[in-house]
Amino acid sequence: MKSIQLLSFGFFFAVSVSAKQAPNIVLINADDLGYGDVSCYGASKIQTPNIDRLAADGRRFTDAHSSSAVCSPSRFGLMTGIYPSRVNLWGPLGSDQHLVIPTDQATIGSLLQEAGYRTAIIGKWHLGLTQGVADYNKPLVPGPKEVGFGYSFIVPTVNSGPPFVFAENGLVVGLDPNDPIKRGGKPNYAKKLPEKGGDKRFSGGKKAHELYDDFRIGTKLAEQSLKWINMQDDKPFFLCLMTTNIHHPFTPAERFQGTSQCGAYGDFVHELDWIVGEVVKAAEARGKANGRETLVIFTSDNGGMLNMTGQKAWTAGHRLNGDLLGYKFGAWEGGHRVPFIVKWPGKVPAGSETNNLVSQIDLLATFAEIIGQTAPTGVDSISQLDEFLGRNEKPLRKDLIVLSNSSNHISVRTKKWLYLPAPGPGGFSAKWGHHLTGGVAALAHTKQANSNVEKGQWKADAPRVQLYDLENDLGQSTNLARKHPELVKQLQQTVDRHRKQIADVPRLGWVAPGNKAAPQRKKKSRVKK
Repeated sequence: MKSIQLLSFGFFFAVSVSAKQAPNIVLINADDLGYGDVSCYGASKIQTPNIDRLAADGRRFTDAHSSSAVCSPSRFGLMTGIYPSRVNLWGPLGSDQHLVIPTDQATIGSLLQEAGYRTAIIGKWHLGLTQGVADYNKPLVPGPKEVGFGYSFIVPTVNSGPPFVFAENGLVVGLDPNDPIKRGGKPNYAKKLPEKGGDKRFSGGKKAHELYDDFRIGTKLAEQSLKWINMQDDKPFFLCLMTTNIHHPFTPAERFQGTSQCGAYGDFVHELDWIVGEVVKAAEARGKANGRETLVIFTSDNGGMLNMTGQKAWTAGHRLNGDLLGYKFGAWEGGHRVPFIVKWPGKVPAGSETNNLVSQIDLLATFAEIIGQTAPTGVDSISQLDEFLGRNEKPLRKDLIVLSNSSNHISVRTKKWLYLPAPGPGGFSAKWGHHLTGGVAALAHTKQANSNVEKGQWKADAPRVQLYDLENDLGQSTNLARKHPELVKQLQQTVDRHRKQIADVPRLGWVAPGNKAAPQRKKKSRVKK
């Protein structure tokens, strides 16, 4: 059993709802969707009417953050309410990675499941499967079911990495036992596409691979979501939809191709917007039929990535992360400040917005309060229910640890300040024209201003730490570290304390060239084994 405690009767009714009134919950977590990729957040080359409608009918957050600027760590934080650094998780996980969430660790899925919800996760998983190296011909357990999701239809890793198959409730869809999936060898059935790798890493499983059509993944995940929603009865349900849009390779269905003003990048966002519209419409219709309200949360796992297709979109005039500095994998704001919209008719004030600091790790405690429970002990999550409902003016969260792909860049947000303890953002660092373009080198082409950088290089006389006033300098153009030495000292102490809490376990996830892997520590993880 997970460590979940009921609230007292009086407090329960003061802040949450009764079991009969528990809302259906739909969480849509897009992949690599940048802060500037949605029209209600400023995009002009892309139109997102369905996502915009969520904001018009709900609450738009302008200072919301993923728990990491990297996919797998971000998903771990969202699921568990725990900083991924505590389990030494820094990068994306591969097809040979065991499940990184302990099966006795509370998650948003198990929390709601134990409260009587029917739970499902559909889409990208990317958190490891089984207890060792997964054999895709056998049940993929432990997996989503063992951490709180009664139904699952997943892309096991990522749409750019193998195996390119679907798995439903722990079994590869369409697998012929006479044609097993093998690591290495031939024949290879995965389709080769730009910005997609590992097409020869697995062989066999022809039928299972043929069912995975890159240009129909978004359609398929939408169809599976609608199918599951429409099966629900009068019990409350929780759908966690993890789209593969808009992670590379960019494979929008044919009807979305050529519909944006910034190429395949924008077209893929258009398909995402359609998915959101279809799923929200179906969920609200089912809720109305069953006499339940529907709470919808829309967000992204990290900021936009300046990959080759992203660079084409930039050249066309689109700004992936709006006015923010930085991209996916890095600790500058563009890597982890993400769209975050909450709609709950009659509860969340329609058409409202807030610039108070929130994090996706706060969903665990927020869901707990909504259903009348306390969050599990030993997590970093705090309830943002009052923030969702527009009840408070001051931020409930005072500070936040900001994580990137580099353990050198464990950073801190506190009030208006962002502190980074090392040069650069700690993410991708290749020059323009490379798949891993980002960081300091990218500024030579994007022409974004930063007082530490000249011609795509960190100045020799620039400070080795960074401090930005985001209230007055959202684009992080001026490093104020030398003007506030006492604040720098204080925030560095916060970084040092957190660094000592990294678990003494092998590092998890891929670290990009030039980034530092996390050190090994003797302190045990706060996550239960």
